Amino acid sequence: MTLFVDVRNMVRWTAETGPERIIAGMSGYIEDDFRRWESFDKIARIGSHTPFGVIELMPTSDGETYAFKYVNGHPSNPARGFQTVSAFGALADVSNGYPVFLAEMTLLTALRTAATSAMVARHLARPDSRRLALIGAGSQSEFQALGMRAVLGISEVSVWDTDPAAMTKLVRNLEPLGFDVHVAASGREAVRGADVVTTCTADKARATVLSADWIEPGVHVNAIGGDCPGKTELDPTILLREDVEVFVEFPPQTRIEGEIQAMPADFPVTELWQVVAGRTPGRTSSSQVTVFDSVGFAIEDLSALRYVRDSVRGTSWVDDIDLVAEPDDPKDLFGMVSALSPIPS
Repeated sequence: MTLFVDVRNMVRWTAETGPERIIAGMSGYIEDDFRRWESFDKIARIGSHTPFGVIELMPTSDGETYAFKYVNGHPSNPARGFQTVSAFGALADVSNGYPVFLAEMTLLTALRTAATSAMVARHLARPDSRRLALIGAGSQSEFQALGMRAVLGISEVSVWDTDPAAMTKLVRNLEPLGFDVHVAASGREAVRGADVVTTCTADKARATVLSADWIEPGVHVNAIGGDCPGKTELDPTILLREDVEVFVEFPPQTRIEGEIQAMPADFPVTELWQVVAGRTPGRTSSSQVTVFDSVGFAIEDLSALRYVRDSVRGTSWVDDIDLVAEPDDPKDLFGMVSALSPIPS
């Protein structure tokens, strides 16, 4: 049997456990896997791009467990009553190839993305950070705020979005959780005085939602919205400033999909796993500007799936499903059918 967490159980598990607690715990799993980064198979995600959006597969393996995520990105979906992103994923046992865990990953991807952001902020943001600016108040925004509070204690949030309804939604969701939320009149106002700036917008275009002259010394920029070719959020001159260091997950993927896609092929970046593993320093001074050019990577999905599997095993939040055909004789698959077929007269 294969363990299965459907949408209902993922929502129940998240609500009953608490999303902030989950994000904190999941960030630990992600950090552990970044430390053993070199043990994983790594490949840039496989994308099928159309005028409607993109459908992607994100696979990886550490030689014992194989994982993949199926995910789409369709920016026009909300106007048609659909989610911008939907996803599901699986873990398999490498020794026999059997799928052992299957889960919805629309909600889980939001938790995973926030957990990754939190893990990175723990290494790159100033420890005394107290104010978060959110540029974009869509599906990821509340999770991002919870992640930053989990690792940095941030409870003061300033937000800007071109959609007033999205900002109203954010206030409605965050204030009961103890956040002090300021709705800004512009992006510039939102980032003024911020210690961490998270950009997460949906339009698949070369946009500038964060300008270079808004960047203050010591800020950590968590750029998570750029996730496909032709989509960026930052003023490119931010990346060229002398006080800026850019950190990435997997350069071959980020150079295609991230903020650095507009930069030369030899543009210098630091791989995050090297910071987590202690191979290279992260933030080197309180005035340094750090940029996490995140596009999301398959290892993070494997970490998230492992965390959910370990958390729900043996609980009411998981079901068994009969996903793999297992005949009594492994060489007689047809026998499963013939045993139930009518006997010819």
